[in-house]
Amino acid sequence: MTGRHGAAGVRHRTLVAGGELEYRLLPAASGREDQPTLVFLHEGLGSLGLWRRFPDVVCERTGRAGLVWSRHGYGASEVVDRRRTVRYMHDEALDVLPALLDELSVEVPVLVGHSDGASIALIHAGGSGRPVSGVVALAPHVMVEDRSVEGIAEARREYLTTDLPERLARHHDDVDAAFWGWNDVWLDPAFRDWNIEEYLPGVVCPVLLVQCEDDRYGSLEQLERVERGVAGPVSRLVFPAGGHAPHLTHPDEVADAVTSFLARLDAAGG
Repeated sequence: MTGRHGAAGVRHRTLVAGGELEYRLLPAASGREDQPTLVFLHEGLGSLGLWRRFPDVVCERTGRAGLVWSRHGYGASEVVDRRRTVRYMHDEALDVLPALLDELSVEVPVLVGHSDGASIALIHAGGSGRPVSGVVALAPHVMVEDRSVEGIAEARREYLTTDLPERLARHHDDVDAAFWGWNDVWLDPAFRDWNIEEYLPGVVCPVLLVQCEDDRYGSLEQLERVERGVAGPVSRLVFPAGGHAPHLTHPDEVADAVTSFLARLDAAGG
């Protein structure tokens, strides 16, 4: 599928699950077209653009094609529903993502998810019934911790009292829809029982876990539960410091780890 500018690597739009989504296609290197596409799934306040150069670097190093996109209500993607339910990540993993992959003819992808995007990747890999080559989970959530709620409450304070709305508005057409759609549901008392560990035994592909110990949204218990729960092989990369976005605070180390992970998939025929 081509976009408004008619070339891969620029921003395109497509209608999926009731609203337009923006996306970029990063082309595979010559001779690597048959390798599974890397599909990048952003965090709860992220977007296509907020990945910055990380998808480009990983695709350049590995020669693989990439798909980077913004979920509904983020970036330049259309707002479909301003109020999300506690199952919004399930909806993304089991309804929206499959529809997008089918629309763009992406088969057996490697899912690279950050935060909410990592949770969506794990739900999809474990519960969609669709084949996945591998999962890279950057700061994933599988259950709600006190640390998570405290961090999200602090983000709300920052949104109301600092220039955070102006900074986020550089990356989202409707910044209030992006922020409150995420923040309200995570602070809903009903969300305290959110847990996706039931999907982990269905994750049979290799998994790479990456996190920083000082992540204000989750402890290393998140990684421990993923490692205990999935059926496929797991490798881990943990940094003492770097916050919630290890791919941005440690870009070279994380890109190296992802490149090595994908090389192991290649060697195993994945």
